[in-house]
Parts: sequence; C-alpha cells; structure tokens
Amino acid sequence: MNRSVSVAPPLASALQRLWGAVTRRPRAADAALSVAVFVTSLFFAFDGSDAGLVMDAPDGRPWTVTVGDVPIAAALVLLALACAALYWRRSQPFAVLWVTVIATALATGIGYAQLGGGLAMLVALYTVGRHASSDLWSYIGLGGAWAVFGLDYLLGELTAAAVGVGLVVVSMAWYIGKRVRMRAEHAAQLERERVADADRAVAEERTRIARELHDVVAHRVSLMTVQAGAAKTIVGDDPQAALQAMEAVEHAGREALDELRHLLGVLRPKAEGGSLGPQPGLADVGRLVDQFKEAGLDVSFTISDVPTGLPARVDLSAYRIVQEALTNVLKHAGPGAWTEVRVNLDNEVVSIEVTDDGHAVTTLPGSGHGIMGMRERALLLGGSLTAGPRVDGGFRVMARLPIGGGPA
Repeated sequence: MNRSVSVAPPLASALQRLWGAVTRRPRAADAALSVAVFVTSLFFAFDGSDAGLVMDAPDGRPWTVTVGDVPIAAALVLLALACAALYWRRSQPFAVLWVTVIATALATGIGYAQLGGGLAMLVALYTVGRHASSDLWSYIGLGGAWAVFGLDYLLGELTAAAVGVGLVVVSMAWYIGKRVRMRAEHAAQLERERVADADRAVAEERTRIARELHDVVAHRVSLMTVQAGAAKTIVGDDPQAALQAMEAVEHAGREALDELRHLLGVLRPKAEGGSLGPQPGLADVGRLVDQFKEAGLDVSFTISDVPTGLPARVDLSAYRIVQEALTNVLKHAGPGAWTEVRVNLDNEVVSIEVTDDGHAVTTLPGSGHGIMGMRERALLLGGSLTAGPRVDGGFRVMARLPIGGGPA
C-alpha cells in the first residue's frame, strides 16, 4: 500500500515535467509529433514476416515492397507530406487539415489508403477543433474528412460498417479538440472576470479611501485654518481669545491625527496590537456641531425618530455628510453664518438637511470634491443627495439614506 503511494508522485511529477516541456517548446513538440505520426502510420500499414515488409496490394494479393513500386512510393510521399504539415498545425490549422485530407484522398485513389495519412488527418481534425477561430471553417473541415471515408466506400476500400466507425472516430477527434478549446476559453473568460473584479474592487477601495481622507483632512484643516486666521486677527486686541482659538487649532489637529491613524490602521491588513476605535456615527454629530460652534458658526442641531443601532455604513455616511456640509458652510459662508442641521427618520429612510443663510463672505477656496463625495456616499447606499442655492439666499444640502440599502 505504502509502496504504491510512493511511486505515484514521481510518475505524476514526471508527466507534469513532460507536459511543461511540451508547452514551453510547442514547435519542437509538433516536430516530434510529425515524426511519431509518420512512424506509427508505417507500423500499422506494414506487418513484419519472414518474407520482409508485406502489405496487401489493391487486388488483395500480398506483395513485397521494392524500389521500383511507383504507387507505394507515391503513397509514402503523400504520407510524408501529411505528417510534415503537422509542424504548422497550430499556426495554420485549416491549411494543415486540407493537406492531410487531400493526401489521404489521393492515396485512397491509387489504392493505398493505409499510407495516405489517416492518423495525421485525425491529429489535424483535433487541432482544428482546438485552435479554430471560425466555427464555419471547422465544420467544413470535418465535412472534408467525412468525404474521404465516402470515397473509401465508393472505391470499395471500406465496408459500410467500417465507414461508420471511421466517421465516429474522426468526429470524436474533432469534438475533443473543440471541447478543449471551449474549456480553455471559459477558463480565460473566468480569469478576465476575476481580474476585472479585482480591478473594480481596488478602484472602489481607492475611492473610499480618498473619500475618507478628504472628509477627515478637509474638515479638520478647515477648522484649523479658520481658527488660526481668527487668532492672527485678534491677537493684539484680545490675547485670551486668540489663545482659545489656538487651543481649538491644537484640538482639531490632534483629532485629525487620530482619525488618520485609525484610517491607516484599517488599511494595514496585518496590524498587530492595539484595538481600533469605532467609526463615528450620528451619535457623534452633537460633538461635531460643538466643534463648528467653537470655529464661529451659529449652528442649531435637531434629530428625531432616528433609532440607535443603525447599519454601520448608514451611520458613518450620515455623519460624514453632515461633517462635509458643515465644512462647506465654514469654508464658503465663513464664521458667523447661521446654519441649521436636521436629521430624522421617514419611512425607513434617514433624511439629512443642512441649510445656511450664506450672508457671510467666502473665506476659503474649495476643492470641488465635497459635494461629489457626499453624493457618492448616498448613491452607494441606494439613496440620493441634492445640493444647491436656496431661493431666499444661502445653500441647502438634502440627503436621503435608506436604512435597508434600497432605493430612497
């Protein structure tokens, strides 16, 4: 039992190495195949006896091959041509098939079908099924092989039963090649789909990372810039207020670093030690609003009918949308702008509305990606987001996020 198990792996390894050599050197493999088919055809066409190499002549009487036998010499030439053509079987499968078909037909016509290249024709048929790019020509080639057996029957070389067996054999050779091609194409298609899925996943992950980085950096840096500018303006008149503004800058900077560390920790697949903190959600919007109040915005916040335990993706997206909307108000409307944030639940849809009066002067340029990022977050959840100026002045952002991921 153990002995048989120990023999199988070396045999399998040897076959694998042989197949590897064939796939690495296809031209050499086809040359060896041509020689092998030629030798095998001779072996089956002749049988050894005491009288030498003997073969049945067209009239049924045995004869001995001699140099002066022109028909047998012609048949050997046809066999050599058919086998030599196999060297180009991968690059020119149809041409090779027709060479073997014609050679076999001519040999049949002069009475030596055994030496016409029938085995070479089988190999060519398999190659057409395996490498053909046109199904029409593939079927035409198979029909040509069938025609050779019909010629054999008409010339009395084969019986009807033998013709039937021959048709089955050549059809099987062609079908096996076709099945191998279909399996290879299916495997290639699966590989292309796998690569496409991997590329799509990478692109989606990059978009998510870019969105998270934008939300974290734009929000915190905006707070720091506004507070630093305010401190610079009032440092001569009110040092205590300037000190408070700089403390707010320090606090925003620390929070930005904490969120960046968290995001980088998520990106590190084999991070060890130290648990990652939870992602922010609607429960943290109150603290977020307080930060913007410290930055100078006049913000009011109301939330109603929103249950706890929302799906993490909805909870985080809702927080990020409020954060980005308030950041845009701070950048474009400036400190002192009146802002209202409303969050409520309506038919299993979280509605978020952020409006401002827009009366202050724009203080910071925008990147143009904030609204796009908010809209992408809403769309990924099956929701929607609209943003634009209000009729009576100011700006309004309205998002609807389905809790179940369905269309809002």
